[in-house]
Amino acid sequence: MNRDLLGSLREEKETGLPGGIYHKLQIEMTYNSNHIEGSTLTKEQTRYIFETNTIDADKALSVDDVVETANHFRCIDMIIDHAEEELTEKFIKKLHETLKNGTMDSRKDWFMVGDYKKIPNEVGGRETTAPSKVHSEVKTLLEAWINRVKPPKFEDIIEFHYQFEKIHPFQDGNGRIGRLVAFKECLKAGVVPFIIDEELKLFYYRGLSEWETEKGYLLDTCRAGQDKVKAYLDYFKIRT
Repeated sequence: MNRDLLGSLREEKETGLPGGIYHKLQIEMTYNSNHIEGSTLTKEQTRYIFETNTIDADKALSVDDVVETANHFRCIDMIIDHAEEELTEKFIKKLHETLKNGTMDSRKDWFMVGDYKKIPNEVGGRETTAPSKVHSEVKTLLEAWINRVKPPKFEDIIEFHYQFEKIHPFQDGNGRIGRLVAFKECLKAGVVPFIIDEELKLFYYRGLSEWETEKGYLLDTCRAGQDKVKAYLDYFKIRT
């Protein structure tokens, strides 16, 4: 058997097949993307939520960590369903709304779940795009992306990922939304996606912070994250 990734994800999502590549990527992507952003859930707790839609815990858990885990599963489903469509502001905002739905942040009027930030923020001590300029900069970024030479290479997707994180359009959740968007564009282009885990976390943040002077740090880190996914694809006999 020699299947393609997007087709396999769609088939397994539709049939509810356990233990396949859909199952594997849902857990690995959700656990790692949330974990490097501070989630306290273990991989086994993440797996349990995905497989049973219940919580098995012997200690107090953050409600937001649990809710955002379940929401991240839904975001991945959205991406699988819409992978081949052009990337839009509406879709990016919908991902944010889905990720943050039902969290403590969603009950804060100033937080703007599903919309761009209203309060300036920083990332790693670095300034990001001012709220008043976010819409225009995201629009410009997306127009350039849609009008680029197609199909994009992996390096192009990482460049886009950096530019998105540099804008930092939302009040919170930018890293997870940015990685979800990169996942979508990898699926659309037939490029192997990447996963950033705890082992790669510091290299990943260094790569983002030093992109303007040395692109190799982030590219090498994301390629290492790509190798992790390639190992899963080889195991499940998915075409790369």
